[in-house]
Amino acid sequence: MQCALARFMGTSLLSLGLLATPVMAEENARPIGDDPQGQAQPLPLDELRNFAEVYERIKQAYVEDIDDKTLLDNAIRGMLSGLDPHSSYLAPDDYTDLRESTEGEFGGLGIEIGSENGFLTIISPIDDTPASRAGLQPQDIILRINDTPVKSLPLDKAIEMMRGDPGTDITLTIMREGTPQPFDVTLTRAVIQITSVRHRMLSPGFGYLRITQFQANSGEEVRKAISQLEKNHTTPLKGLVLDLRNNPGGVLQAAAEVVDTFVSNGLIVYTEGRLPDSSLSFSAHAETAAGDIPLVVLINSGSASASEIVAGALQDHRRAILMGTPSFGKGSVQTILPLNGNRALKLTTALYYTPNGRSIQAQGIEPDIVIEQAKVTPLNQTQEGIREADLSGHLSNRNGGPERGGRDEVDAAKVPSAQDYQLNEALNLLKALSIMHPPKSTTTTSSEATDSAATSSATTDSATTGSATATTP
Repeated sequence: MQCALARFMGTSLLSLGLLATPVMAEENARPIGDDPQGQAQPLPLDELRNFAEVYERIKQAYVEDIDDKTLLDNAIRGMLSGLDPHSSYLAPDDYTDLRESTEGEFGGLGIEIGSENGFLTIISPIDDTPASRAGLQPQDIILRINDTPVKSLPLDKAIEMMRGDPGTDITLTIMREGTPQPFDVTLTRAVIQITSVRHRMLSPGFGYLRITQFQANSGEEVRKAISQLEKNHTTPLKGLVLDLRNNPGGVLQAAAEVVDTFVSNGLIVYTEGRLPDSSLSFSAHAETAAGDIPLVVLINSGSASASEIVAGALQDHRRAILMGTPSFGKGSVQTILPLNGNRALKLTTALYYTPNGRSIQAQGIEPDIVIEQAKVTPLNQTQEGIREADLSGHLSNRNGGPERGGRDEVDAAKVPSAQDYQLNEALNLLKALSIMHPPKSTTTTSSEATDSAATSSATTDSATTGSATATTP
């Protein structure tokens, strides 16, 4: 992916990825020309002269008069965009929307996008947004915004074209693999309110958790969802599906808390960077809300950043079986560095690693069982075979109960997840695991667990000081 991944939020963009919380710029300030180790470096005078010459030539010869502020802002954007796809300059509106998005509400279409070979490519639509309701899919390519072709258009310009007030319409021309011709999709801009965690029962004893985006309170919401699944149903939980498909990421601490819900000890994730504040680690507490309930995690190419932290940690701990397709492969951490005038830099400052030391940067998480998405259509037809109960004079069942004859009809409405092949396969796997390994106790209440939790909490708290709170759209 060449340019920054971004979410259209009506009035600004929010880049996809793991983000560190805002820190004061002074914390990381150092004299110009020094490296992080304090070794003085000579200023590149020739390059500075070249910059000044180019700046002056533009001021004098550009076809239209251009002010200094615009030139300097563009120079800053150029410096950051040349580093990597996720570093960027946040103007006041962008910075404000970034902070608002971590609280779960923003305006726009509800899609994560990137730029590939000059084309705008959808990374993932967000649940219950105009984009998802319109049927947009990962890997869709946007050819036009209204009547304007967007190939090779700078990403920030495309974002500006998509901005607008809630209630206004925008038409995207989409090219999709497997579809012979491009087609138009009209969406109505809206204020996007994201529900981070959803839950429901798939089948008696088998629960479903869907995390659409990691927000500051997602860990607590997952714990509450598990508690509700246990309390509101008479059948004990025998398995859970954690759905991280098309989840673009979110708050780093929230990702660690979600893993902590399922893991009782050990490392969850750690980061490494050049600055001391960018090297962090997060460990699990002894008490877990989910105990040893069998767990299947669903991922796909739209699962990025914080989603990959959760999937990778659970895989390394052998706590869950991962199903689906390989994840996106974003293994970097961005720190928000506030500037004067309500501006900020979003700068890549570290790489994160799974408990076993794996970096998923540009590789992604490989599922344990590869399951491509497919549409399952139950055969809702009468079966023509006969059974023993259909034979004249058959012996009755001495244990009582209804007899089963032939000509059964398959009711598609009663087939769990019939329209979601990956989810249906995850449920089938959980049912098989519950037969082979019945669930044990789901909570830990010993005093040793409490003491261990306190020790682990101290480790986690110390890790989250300084510049580290992470957020991803």
